[in-house]
Amino acid sequence: MIHFVVHDEGDSVGVVVVEGVKSGDTLTGWIMDQDREIHFKAASDIPIGHKLAIKPLAKDATVIKYGTDIGRVVAPIGVGEHAHVHNIKTKRW
Repeated sequence: MIHFVVHDEGDSVGVVVVEGVKSGDTLTGWIMDQDREIHFKAASDIPIGHKLAIKPLAKDATVIKYGTDIGRVVAPIGVGEHAHVHNIKTKRW
């Protein structure tokens, strides 16, 4: 079962595509551009449609999703952690 998808191997986050991801769950992700699977342990509960860090992200790092810069990290995000508005902000303002 695929739990999250990553569009490009250079992305730093994937998108959860199933309901009920809980901290401690072992997740399978699909990197679409390479057609390969990756595996991570969820480090936090993550709602469907939200992002999962697939690389450690330091404060002020750029977050890449779908091969595009989507914002700046405002609090460190570990692999498998929920990545959302509480730890990522837009660079627009």
